[in-house]
Formats: sequence, structure tokens, C-alpha cells
Amino acid sequence: MKIGITGGAGYIASHIVWDLLELGHEIVILDNLSTGNRKNLPNLANCTFLEGDVGRPEDLDRFLPGLDCVFHFAAWKAAGESMVLPEKYSANNVRGSFLLIERMLAAGITALVFSSSAAVYGDPQYDPIDEAHPRVPVNYYGFTKLLIEENLGWMDRLKGLRFAALRYFNAAGYDVKGRVRGLEQSPQNLLPVVMEVATGQREELQIFGDDYDTPDGTCIRDYIHANDLASAHIAAMNYIVEQKKSITVNLGSEKGLSVKEILTAAREVTGREIPARIVERRPGDPARLVASASRARAQLGWQARHSDAKTLISSMWDVYRVQ
Repeated sequence: MKIGITGGAGYIASHIVWDLLELGHEIVILDNLSTGNRKNLPNLANCTFLEGDVGRPEDLDRFLPGLDCVFHFAAWKAAGESMVLPEKYSANNVRGSFLLIERMLAAGITALVFSSSAAVYGDPQYDPIDEAHPRVPVNYYGFTKLLIEENLGWMDRLKGLRFAALRYFNAAGYDVKGRVRGLEQSPQNLLPVVMEVATGQREELQIFGDDYDTPDGTCIRDYIHANDLASAHIAAMNYIVEQKKSITVNLGSEKGLSVKEILTAAREVTGREIPARIVERRPGDPARLVASASRARAQLGWQARHSDAKTLISSMWDVYRVQ
């Protein structure tokens, strides 16, 4: 198939680009490089890169012709920033996505794989979180993802658009085959920060509270490897194309790792001290966020295979230590 990927130079999407190419698909990438890294993309005849923006009709008109399916990753994703600059997120995430969908339908493209987020759920009301969990976002970023999901549901019913909305928790790790080597720009998640301390880019790791109701007192999160995310997105594409049905699923390891477990594993893998200091809790941080991925197993035949602590950290360390 000929597949388009918005935000294709980004951290997660670039892993998917490589896997799709290995499967024999033709790829067209649209990315404005605001956060993407051109270094992560292959220089191959069946992979076309277009610098452009989903919010510009003229760029979409260059991108969409001849596509069989679109993967949509182009979005701002910093939850904290979204609460300060909501207009930035409404312009790019919401209006850009709506325009993309409109132009897709006008071009006769009716298959979309959407990179959503567990942020649509908000504060956990029970654990593990399944797809039936109430969707009450606590930040504007999560609201934008929920709004796009709801629009996709309408377009399925009204226009026959088949979509997969994939809600995932904490993406981490780098390509286990070593194909993606460019660092994510301005990362804010735990594992990249740990790597930056290990390489001396930061002085210490701040641990936000050690008095939570968890075995070691630190927060537990469901980390999922980028390669596992890539395989899930491709399985979702195959599902909507073959079954002619839309699907919404969670993606996670279903295990969860605490901050201290990550830190211990990182010290073992890197052989570095990685200084850490306990500081005050951050407001709004739940003690535990873990996914139920039973629907993804049942309907997509998918499960996480690379999302253990050692693989997550060693794959990142292989990239960070040589930068």
C-alpha cells in the first residue's frame, strides 16, 4: 500500500516508518520538523519526505494524492504547556486534525490510524485502566485527543471513515534494530531525563515524592517500548483495512514500573551513578497508572514484547551514550 504519515519524523512515527518499509509499503511523510528529526528517516526511493504542515491545505494537497491509508502523529504533546498555551494546541492538534480528515475524505481516503493518548482518561478511577474507563481529561492536551476521537466516531458513522484510535501511556525506548538514532527533541518524560543525568547533561534526577501508596513509595507508570507501539499501529492498520471496522484500544505493558525501579535498572545498565534527590510531589500525579491491553490482545493479536525495564533502558542507552 501507499501510506502517508503525518509527523513521520517524530520519535514514535519514525520507528513505524522503518517497519512499514521493511514490509514493502511505499511511504509519504509530512512533517514541519518543529519537533521531528530528519536524521531518523531512511533515504530510500520508496520513502518520500515532504516538509509541510497539516494545518495548511496546500501542504495536504501535496501529501494526500494516491494514499491508501494515513497514520496521524502530527501534534503538540506537552500536557503542562497545553494548560498555558491552549490556543497553540487547538490550532495544531484540533484544527489541523479536522482539516486532515476533511481533505482525506474529499480525496476518497477512508482509513486512518490515529495516535491518541491515555490522557483522554484523566485521573484513574480504577486500575488497570480499560477502554470503558470514563474519559475526563485533566489537561487541554488530553481534551484535544478526546475531541479528535469523537470527531472520528462521527465521520465513521456519517462518511464511512474507518479509524483506529490507539491510546497509549508512557512511550520509551529506542529501536532494538538500531535504525532510529536521532534523539527526541525537548523530552519531558522520566526515561530521557534519566539518560540525560547518566550522560552528564543534567546534574541529578528529581524524584517527585516517595510517600505514595506503592511498594517503594514512588509513582508507577506503564512504559511501552517504541517498537511495541510500532507493531501495534501496523496491526491496527491491517485490522481496519481488512475488517472494514473502526477500533479503539489501549496499548501498554500492563505491568508498570516505579521511578525507583527505573532508576535501579538504569544504574545497572549504564554503570553510572545517576544522582537522584527526593523532592516534593507534583500536583495531580496519581500513584499508579497502568493499562489494560486485553482488547488489543483479543482484536489485534498484539502484546508488548520489548517493554521490560532492561530492554527499555539498554535501547535508550545505546543511543544516548554516543551522542
